Amino acid sequence: MAAPSEKIRVVIVDDIAETRENIRKLLQFEKDVEVVGAARTGKEGIEVTRQTKPDVVIMDINMPDMDGITATEAIRRTNPFTQIVILSVQGDPNYMRRAMLAGARDFLTKPPTVDELSAAVKRAGKMAHEERDKMPSPAQPGVGMAVGGVSAYDGKIVVVYSPKGGVGTTTLVTNLAISLYSPETPVVIVDANLQFGDVAVFLNEQGRNSVVDLAPRVDELDPEVVDSVLLVHKASGVKVLAAPLRPEYAESVTGEQFAKVLQFLRRMFAYVIVDTSTYLSDVILSSIDVTDLVILVTTQDIPAIKNARIALEILDVLNIHRKKVLFILNRYDKRIGITPEKIGESVKQEIVATIPFDERTVIPSVNRGIPFMLEDKSKPIAKAVLSLAEVVRQRIHEVADLEIETRKGYSALFGKTSR
Repeated sequence: MAAPSEKIRVVIVDDIAETRENIRKLLQFEKDVEVVGAARTGKEGIEVTRQTKPDVVIMDINMPDMDGITATEAIRRTNPFTQIVILSVQGDPNYMRRAMLAGARDFLTKPPTVDELSAAVKRAGKMAHEERDKMPSPAQPGVGMAVGGVSAYDGKIVVVYSPKGGVGTTTLVTNLAISLYSPETPVVIVDANLQFGDVAVFLNEQGRNSVVDLAPRVDELDPEVVDSVLLVHKASGVKVLAAPLRPEYAESVTGEQFAKVLQFLRRMFAYVIVDTSTYLSDVILSSIDVTDLVILVTTQDIPAIKNARIALEILDVLNIHRKKVLFILNRYDKRIGITPEKIGESVKQEIVATIPFDERTVIPSVNRGIPFMLEDKSKPIAKAVLSLAEVVRQRIHEVADLEIETRKGYSALFGKTSR
């Protein structure tokens, strides 16, 4: 049996954002339940489940790309201990029969009551723990390493950038990393502000090693060497590749070396979160060149908005597709007349997430070196970061689909021209 204190890890799959949020809110008061992921399509649900390996998936039955029953079959094939709770607006017995044949554990009619949802999740979670405990334990290779030295992850690099200093990128990086982390989706933060990086300070960690120790041997790295250089944030499990202790050491790291380090880390971790300086150095430009996603951060002041517009123009020149850019408004204060909508219209890029202004939470968090995501997750600022983590996961899937379609288009084009 699983330990009594072991939480039931849940993924929510529904194409309606409001429904996903409502379910998450219903479950957040259950102390033995933790929502570890969400998806808006069946295909995304399969991928998120593959990455997070939850105990329970709450699955909508009607979605645009793949129905919940087909997704249930796929998940049960790859994650046999994961239990599926199907949600449907229709209480049709035929739907119920098909769902159970596909491997679903329970079937609820939308919208379920708090008691119905809680009871179904706990029943399914208990079953998942029992089935998982019966499975043989695989040998545990080193971090991110499969047997034989083959990399275990095709990790995603996420660069968090602002052309304006003091907008809170490091606070976002540390708390977003904790929101994305799970034992099945390990996260590393890379401090690309090589002269004055503060990631380690924000996590109340210190060490002698940094990216400078890896740069000279980027062509002969191995996981053990890399892991020995990383700091471990014990309270969260997130790892950190820190900036050098002295600013003058930054000159010893080239952009090419830094990009190779990031590419190696993506084989060891599910997410590589890069904190950056405002100055577009070779290191920052090289990071953007290999990234899967850029989180561009602004605030409501005019200089920050002006600089964000220029940054978007630079990303266009660098051939970074706008789909790969998540435009974020940090420290959002509703009392200020400059709204997210106005900012989006001004720079011609929609703001996809807002993080509320909450200095009473943020300043003590930074001064104590304890990210607020490790404390009260019911606060609006914590909920906003959890929502941002979901947006990151969804956009990564969308970008992957876009790149597949682009490759198909190129293949078709060159196929025609070659005939």
